[in-house]
Amino acid sequence: MSDTISGPAAGESRPGTADKTLKGRSGADATPETRGRTTIADSVVEKIAGMATREVPGIHSLGAGMARTFGAVRDRVPGGHPSVTRGVKVEVGERQTAVDLDVVVEYGVAIVDVAADVRVNVITAVERMTGLEVVEVNIAVDDVHLPDEEDEQEETEGRVQ
Repeated sequence: MSDTISGPAAGESRPGTADKTLKGRSGADATPETRGRTTIADSVVEKIAGMATREVPGIHSLGAGMARTFGAVRDRVPGGHPSVTRGVKVEVGERQTAVDLDVVVEYGVAIVDVAADVRVNVITAVERMTGLEVVEVNIAVDDVHLPDEEDEQEETEGRVQ
């Protein structure tokens, strides 16, 4: 339904006026995209960014030191599961978002190349899935995962069982 402003009656004339149609954000004449409002929660963008970051080769895990430690304990508790949003912080506005990531990279990878790949993957995923413009992706490399670190962890777990 649209509102119309009709022009002057036959024979009447008002300077500078003509038949005009007001187009509102609702009604049958409005496109479906303009009928209503969509809000996207910060946690949604955090999950998308976290998954997109983990898809990049060379990323070992996400999260700073203490967050990773608490996360590892939480993951071992029965019923616990890894947090996709660990190491991811976002600010979401109406049309834009900014992403901050804390990552641990694998030893031997070119950190600059991995960071560039993460940016591309996160921006592509977030913009495609949410329609928000990603204005920046800040990456803090908190640690490098060494190949022998995993072996030491497996040995200690074996003795405890």
